[in-house]
Amino acid sequence: MNLKNYLQLALACSISVVATAQKKSSYKDLNGNRPEPNVVLLLTDDLGWQDVKCYDIDQPSPYETPNLDAFAQKGVQFWQAYSPAPTCAPSRCAIMSGTHPARAQKTHVVGGAPPTTYANKNIQRIMDPWYSGRMPENEMTLARALQQKGYKTGHAGKWHMAINHFAYPQPLDQGFDISTANRGATTPQKPHRLTDFATYKASDPYRLDENGFPYHQNSQDALKFLKENKQDPFFLYFATFLVHAPIHTRSKALLEKYCKKLGVDYPTDPKKWTVEGQSNPFYCAMVEMLDYYVGQVFTYLETTDDPRWPGHKLSENTYIIFTSDNGGMEKHPGEIITDNYPLDKGKINAKEGGTRVPLLIAGPGIKKGIQSDVVVNGLDFYPTILSLLDVDTPKNKHLDGDDLSNLLLKDPTDAKLVLDKTGKERTTMMWHFPHSSYQSTLRVGDYKLIRNYDYKNNPRTPQFELYQLYKTTNGTAKRVDIEEAKNLASAQPKKTQEMNAQLTAILTEMKASYPSYNPSNKNEMEHKETVPSVTSTSKKKNEVTFTFKEHGAKIAIANLMYTKNGGHRYEEWFKLQAKINSNGTVTVTLPKGTTHYILNLIDEHNFLVSYPEMPTIKGLRSLKKQYSDFALSAK
Repeated sequence: MNLKNYLQLALACSISVVATAQKKSSYKDLNGNRPEPNVVLLLTDDLGWQDVKCYDIDQPSPYETPNLDAFAQKGVQFWQAYSPAPTCAPSRCAIMSGTHPARAQKTHVVGGAPPTTYANKNIQRIMDPWYSGRMPENEMTLARALQQKGYKTGHAGKWHMAINHFAYPQPLDQGFDISTANRGATTPQKPHRLTDFATYKASDPYRLDENGFPYHQNSQDALKFLKENKQDPFFLYFATFLVHAPIHTRSKALLEKYCKKLGVDYPTDPKKWTVEGQSNPFYCAMVEMLDYYVGQVFTYLETTDDPRWPGHKLSENTYIIFTSDNGGMEKHPGEIITDNYPLDKGKINAKEGGTRVPLLIAGPGIKKGIQSDVVVNGLDFYPTILSLLDVDTPKNKHLDGDDLSNLLLKDPTDAKLVLDKTGKERTTMMWHFPHSSYQSTLRVGDYKLIRNYDYKNNPRTPQFELYQLYKTTNGTAKRVDIEEAKNLASAQPKKTQEMNAQLTAILTEMKASYPSYNPSNKNEMEHKETVPSVTSTSKKKNEVTFTFKEHGAKIAIANLMYTKNGGHRYEEWFKLQAKINSNGTVTVTLPKGTTHYILNLIDEHNFLVSYPEMPTIKGLRSLKKQYSDFALSAK
């Protein structure tokens, strides 16, 4: 090595050391006596981008969120923040594990079931792939990583990171010291939502407080954790049940207030609300209740002395992240809930309305009153929190998000401070939702590509959609088409193909699973008649052989679907690739403990054949049966 190269290397190393030292001391004050920071991760349920007043654009929102609006002025308000997925469970798992839903094979709620159609095999064109019902029980969650570094870890509220709300594994299995899950005031009213309102009676479990808001155990559990654990560095994951359905409020005064404000009649039908837009008074009341309860947390942190840092309040040494698990749920049968306009669609769709969410972050060292156009994601929370707390990434832990700490502590408006795994400015972000709307999407800079999977013989759905959301100049994003209304795919075929190839590369690296076509549907679909069939099966100990016959289409993939707890209330299925042999057979070894199994064959045209054939999801529910009742027994 010559002298010039040596000096360059030494300079680079010294810069790295200084940067590391600066990062290591990011939470220390000038006297070096500042204790480890705390973290409050406040994750709301189904709160849309346009449901918080400070995010108002175009027509003003009727929702009143004074506490959140005030909190936005105490830190950074992100205008282009996204959830990892357009539904609850995959976003929650991704945030807590740091693993992208596509990589984790956890892309939708529930999961852990063999692929089948939902209600009518003759009509449904496409089927969801298998996807996991939960995070692995040994996942190195954010909570576990902090717990191992001496943090007191608490969860209050919703979990839903397993096949059922209360199925294994639960928070205490995933790194939390304390966990509570009381629904509080969101417990459904009986017999319906126009009755059973809270009162001021001392005997009322939802008694109204001095401000007229119902007692809410969920928020009280969060406050209790803070009160009882402030003597230690703490991580609170406060997962609200608000503002998820059922859409109702125990505050009759709030319901009446919003009926008056909206200019709508007081509801008489407890089951329906069909007024378009942000005009549902029940939902308006829920949003204001959410704001009130999270405001109690903000107030407690701002007014409570820090026992570990005399002379200071808890808020001075606590990072607070407020966001939502997905975009707003616009409607369900019989009821219009909210409207994400100008964003298109909502929850259960990978368009902007389903994935863009409010995000407010404040804490020590973060400038106040900043509005940022930098594109960020809930996947970024894990590496960011570790960095802000000076906690090393756990050994062998892969994180799909990127560290936002430099962005937050230096200049929240400078996208160049968010670096990807190669050390370059991050310019891409991907979502994979092979369910319901059947889409994968990729954002590169100001452009967004949507790849639709249910496009064959489907004139209503193009294979690709390309939108220019913004035109960004010097860090300032000028709105172009956040409505996703002008599809540029035909006008810009080269860009479309380049982005599609990039999307394919990302999904391939993550080993993502894709939806398949249903050969039983009665619609006209090319190659439907050429799907293979299974003619026989045999089992010798744990070795299973399936004999198949091809009818024109080659088998591309053979998957064994198996369960180890067939017949259990939380019956859970897993996937294992089987071997396709040249003699017309598929062979596979059943994993130890298998109780029931099924074979899935996917042919070269992406049609899926199940053996034995599974009933529809709706049919299974009506029969009150489980998949194991129709599968092959391993006994």
